[in-house]
Amino acid sequence: MTIDWSWISGHTDDLTTLTVSHLQAALSAVFFGLLISLPLAVVAHRIRPLRGFLLGLSNVLFTIPSIAIFVLLLPVSGLTRTTTVIGLTVYTLVVLLRNTVEGLDSVPAKTKEAAKAMGTRPLRTLLTVELPLALPVIMAGVRIATVMSISLVSVATYIGDGGLGQLFTDGFQRDFPTPVIAGVVLTLLLAVVADALLVALQYVLTPWRRRRA
Repeated sequence: MTIDWSWISGHTDDLTTLTVSHLQAALSAVFFGLLISLPLAVVAHRIRPLRGFLLGLSNVLFTIPSIAIFVLLLPVSGLTRTTTVIGLTVYTLVVLLRNTVEGLDSVPAKTKEAAKAMGTRPLRTLLTVELPLALPVIMAGVRIATVMSISLVSVATYIGDGGLGQLFTDGFQRDFPTPVIAGVVLTLLLAVVADALLVALQYVLTPWRRRRA
């Protein structure tokens, strides 16, 4: 298998456009996944009878094949970026919801009792005590969801919006390996760089962990 470097140098603009589109789809899914997961996780943490239902529902949604999700969404959102983002968002929930619940569970009861004894209201305790202390576990879920979304965007090629996945289709249809290799390498690079940036972001957002070290 040989790489046609002249093809790569002649398609740098296309590769850049597809890479940006790929990243936008993945990050949008993680963003909306967080918006949905955070309140649901608080509910699951506070109301124990609902925990099993919410976590189980996210597990069930995760088992739906990705192509099936996109096909089911087509009558609603059509062949658009919205279909891609909704489908990917569904898959992020299984990781983001579970990690956020586990993060909230990991906050020591004595810490919450101390906040309550100081007269701190429940919402403020959640925002200033529980969520910050749960942040390392939540960020671990964000990292997994981000890498997973970057990997899954290519599946949306079946509805014409697969970012770098379009390179796979192009390469297979023409029996030309260079676009496929370029797509694989760029997808891996995106995942590695995104994960490294999230590790750096967690480092910045959790200064108390550095002081302990």
